[in-house]
Amino acid sequence: MKKIFVLDTNVLLHDPQAIFAFDDNEVIIPAVVLEEIDSKKRLADELGRNARSVSRLLDGMREEGHLHEGIVLKNGGLLKVELNHRSFVRVQEMFGEMSNDNRILAVALNYHLEELEKGTNAHTVLVSKDVLVRIKADVLGLEAQDYLSDRTVSATDLYAGYSTLHVHPSVIDEFYTYRFLSVKSLQLSSRLYPNEFIILRDEMGTSKSALLKVSQDGVRLEPLYLSNDAIWGITARNAQQRMALELLLNDDVPLVTLTGKAGTGKTLLALAAGLLKVEDDHKYKKLLIARPVVPMGKDIGYLPGEKEEKLRPWMQPIYDNLEYLFDTKKSGDIDKILMGLGSIQVEALTYIRGRSIPGQFIIIDEAQNLTKHEVKTIVSRVGEGSKIVLMGDPEQIDHPYLDSISNGLTHIVERFKAEGISGHMTLEKGERSKLAQLAADLL
Repeated sequence: MKKIFVLDTNVLLHDPQAIFAFDDNEVIIPAVVLEEIDSKKRLADELGRNARSVSRLLDGMREEGHLHEGIVLKNGGLLKVELNHRSFVRVQEMFGEMSNDNRILAVALNYHLEELEKGTNAHTVLVSKDVLVRIKADVLGLEAQDYLSDRTVSATDLYAGYSTLHVHPSVIDEFYTYRFLSVKSLQLSSRLYPNEFIILRDEMGTSKSALLKVSQDGVRLEPLYLSNDAIWGITARNAQQRMALELLLNDDVPLVTLTGKAGTGKTLLALAAGLLKVEDDHKYKKLLIARPVVPMGKDIGYLPGEKEEKLRPWMQPIYDNLEYLFDTKKSGDIDKILMGLGSIQVEALTYIRGRSIPGQFIIIDEAQNLTKHEVKTIVSRVGEGSKIVLMGDPEQIDHPYLDSISNGLTHIVERFKAEGISGHMTLEKGERSKLAQLAADLL
């Protein structure tokens, strides 16, 4: 059964290729969407880049015919730019204001009413990443959906980085005897991924257990090589933190991703591992720590001072963790220490684009606020002999067009989970304080 999909502006700004994601159905772009895209194309950020991509894409399609009459797409669908706002009176009666969102709703409602008059079976669906627009559509009796085609995996199937298996106690005894297990010998129904951690528990209910890791080739289960000794004064407080440190300190795993709620220790563990590898082991030449600047108010350019002064408020969480690791007593001591070392650089993510970064331990904090394209841009900057750690909480998104599934951090976790050069860990237990854990769970 054919469907008519009316696209909101945020769908195209999120994914310029969205017009090809609806198979052989009809795709409608309201004219007001073109106006909104035009207003964004001069921006220097990801939204501007996507707006320009959409503009070029539509301009190229004009060679196939008139957009307002409809152009047949390669997948058999039909693309059309719609100018008709005949149903705007009804929308205005419901919501009053003549806003762009309401004009888009009017186009969708007009198509819906026309199909009802024709008596056809075609369904009109408004596609928007704006929750309030979808709610308004429900009020008007329109079917509305989020844009889901870009999602790598469903929310319930996110890769955690570890699994718990209940086995016969003889299997655990075999592991402690031979110090390895064959993945094939377990005869599992689900796949185990390289560098995935496995917790073996006795299916008989005893306390017998073992903690293992899948080898990089995915064929063996091996013991963890890292002891639970302190690293720059930091020790793992739970099983997930120990697994995370195993990945962070493994030089054969150049890509590590960490996810978890606030207070689970992501930043502190990554910084401790980075300091050990750079300052003590001299495995890497420099420790580079970066965060995306996603303002909740005005942008960074409105702050006074030089670049370092502008960056300080955004980078303060990093400095807080460094002060803890260096055990500084006075305000300003950490700046003197970092200046003296010269091998630790705290930077805004904006300033590492376009660079080639060899021989460095790179930490990207708050990576959940990055798009897929931005994550690709960053990871593709990693040079020979470098290690990169991306971490964040997918449930705390500040970007207007991202969610817990469509962000760059979740995307790279899912795309790289089967690769031997990467490892992932989901930290679940908060270790900051009982209050912080309750706040993360309840709020």
